[in-house]
Amino acid sequence: MPDHSHAGHSQAPTPSADRRYLVAALVLLVAFLVAEVVVAVLAGSLALLSDAGHMLSDVGAIALALVAARLALRPAAGTWTFGMHRAEILSAAINGVTLLVVSVIVAVEAVRRLVDPPDVAGWPMVLTAVAGCVVNVVVAWMLARADRRSLNVEGAYQHVLTDLYGFVGTLVAGVLVITNGWTRADPVASLLVVALMLYAAWGLLRDSGRILLEAAPADTDLAAMRTHLLEVSHVREVHDLHVWTVTSSLPTLSAHIVIDDACFADGHAPRILDEIQACLAGHFDVEHSTFQLEPPGHADHEAGAHA
Repeated sequence: MPDHSHAGHSQAPTPSADRRYLVAALVLLVAFLVAEVVVAVLAGSLALLSDAGHMLSDVGAIALALVAARLALRPAAGTWTFGMHRAEILSAAINGVTLLVVSVIVAVEAVRRLVDPPDVAGWPMVLTAVAGCVVNVVVAWMLARADRRSLNVEGAYQHVLTDLYGFVGTLVAGVLVITNGWTRADPVASLLVVALMLYAAWGLLRDSGRILLEAAPADTDLAAMRTHLLEVSHVREVHDLHVWTVTSSLPTLSAHIVIDDACFADGHAPRILDEIQACLAGHFDVEHSTFQLEPPGHADHEAGAHA
């Protein structure tokens, strides 16, 4: 992981501010969703219904994000030694799955309508799409002001952003229906929305999957990290180096550090511990680290040790 300045962290939105943005976005989306479903049914537009289905998933995504954010605030207790921070990552993964499910449903219906296009009213599509663009721009602005380093917030934001693109596609389709009578523009617009949903779903599932499977963060340079640790005085070897992410913006590290025998005798070991923790926090932005300091040869009889 590259160097990061800690000064920027203090300017990040607070969890309470995130919740306010999420609640405001949720209220606005629910109100528009009800209106859009009514217009979509009356106009017979699949593009509008697909947008409504996607917006329904937006509503669910934001509601789930709110629940996950509240759970993540619970302090560590009992067997939950890291608290419930992973609730945010589960929320992001679920949002990715819902995008996949909605995209499959819309794609199947869009293909059916490409083969046998029904009559579609263009003006309701255009007017609703314009209103949808305005609503989604406002909601996207709200969520952009929240802390998007949180994969939970980012999941809700991606839902809304792809919905905005979908409304743009619906608007273009409605104009084509009005000007050229090309009713297939409606399912074509739906398939474009599907492509956007699949792209957003892949990003969310990839990032949440890395965290749930406890892979090292994508920007982690393990070789550089090991080199920095070995540069600390009296450190002879580093093994069992593990780096993972508990939740967004919370990288965690553990390692076994082999130091000179004399450090245990003269009381120098605590100073080395301070130095290696300061090294990681300063160069790699890892503030939650656990180290086992051990003398040379300890790994020879340590069960499960590895490089």
